[in-house]
Amino acid sequence: MHTDVVIVGAGPSGIFTALEMLRRGSRKKIVIVEKGKAVEHRRCPKAQTGRCMNCKPYCHITTGFSGAGAFSDGKLSLSYEVGGDLPTLVGELLVQETIDYTDRIYLEFGADTHVEGVGNTEAVKEIRKRAIQAGLKLVDCPIRHLGTEKAQDIYYAIEQELLRQGVELLFGCECTNLLLHDGVCRGVHVTDGRTGFDIEAGTTVVATGRRGADWLERICQENGIAHQPGTVDIGVRVEVRNEVMETVNEVLYESKLIGYPRPFKNKVRTFCQNPGGFVSQENYDNELAVVNGHSYKERKSDNTNLSILCSHNFNQPFNQPIAYAQKVGELTNMLGAGHILVQRYGDILDGKRTWQKELLQSNLRPTLPDAVAGDITAAMPYRAMVNILGFIQAVDHVVPGFASTETLLYSPELKFYSNRVRMDAQLSTSIAGLHCLGDSSGWTRGLMMASVMGVLMGRRLSGDE
Repeated sequence: MHTDVVIVGAGPSGIFTALEMLRRGSRKKIVIVEKGKAVEHRRCPKAQTGRCMNCKPYCHITTGFSGAGAFSDGKLSLSYEVGGDLPTLVGELLVQETIDYTDRIYLEFGADTHVEGVGNTEAVKEIRKRAIQAGLKLVDCPIRHLGTEKAQDIYYAIEQELLRQGVELLFGCECTNLLLHDGVCRGVHVTDGRTGFDIEAGTTVVATGRRGADWLERICQENGIAHQPGTVDIGVRVEVRNEVMETVNEVLYESKLIGYPRPFKNKVRTFCQNPGGFVSQENYDNELAVVNGHSYKERKSDNTNLSILCSHNFNQPFNQPIAYAQKVGELTNMLGAGHILVQRYGDILDGKRTWQKELLQSNLRPTLPDAVAGDITAAMPYRAMVNILGFIQAVDHVVPGFASTETLLYSPELKFYSNRVRMDAQLSTSIAGLHCLGDSSGWTRGLMMASVMGVLMGRRLSGDE
């Protein structure tokens, strides 16, 4: 197969690369290779079974058109300050302008016009004051909440637009390697599970998302693509009653707090807050079960969940942060017999595990019913656990009741952003003809920033004509 542009991965970066090329009138032939299914065929059987079925060959929540983000939460962060380090690569002004542009595209395809977290200036000032007193930084970022179910409709509309305009979408096809000749990328090798074939292309865009970060790291190592180990996030998903988070939910919808708790002073932050949301399980190809959170537009629970992530950086002599985080996850999965572990905050402070009967006695009922009560501290690294506990105590000054005995901590929550591909401001790698985008590149985190990187790539490729 021959094409002008081949895009590996139909997540936000890959989708918006193709979409922007079309919107700019590009005449190049575009092929998108996606391991999973079309968005309308993605189904998680847990809705019927009540428990995770560990689907093979991949998890439908993390794999398929629109990637993992649309099926976990569906929130667009509308500030350049949130979503990774792309502003340091291409500039803050360009990123903010492109966020505004990309946001308008989401609106065209049916996103809710309401923006959370704007206004209420005096209330925000009061929350910020309490955060400062607790030694935390508040990043109040406007949020456009798509909602897990609405996001699927939006991405379906985008998928149909790409098909209508001639983009070839190859579902059920997995990229196994790049075609490199004399230091130039000439395309990719793909398998559909039965046969393998080459797709030769003038330009190759790799946008495999967070779940493809370890694959891209291996590809970089094997092919001499300049990259460096970056940050890996290890943490927990915290769940509390809505009453505890009521003020923050109403004023900000999503509170982004950052701290550097003693004694280790690693960066610890909140991420992906879901008012009235549901804790969920995702499965990676290597049998790894990780926790995440959903937030729907219509369906609501009595709880709010959010992740607390501790950032780790490794230098000499160890340089495999993704593998390190996976080992933490594997150990936690072992203790939970393949399921997510959950423990009450008060039990951690008391040095005891949590029992299932204790969960049933609390005001707070888990929204992930197949999570296994146990002891997450038996698997969580000491440094990460101490940082997380210190951070929770600080957040309790901002949100009284956050550090209550019955507060639930689910583990493992892992974010694989660690492989950072070396690129210039034109998003070019050390290999001619190869570009790497989105969360797997190490430069973005989340739906909006990944989409923005795709838009910038689409503009670059359209300008090459």
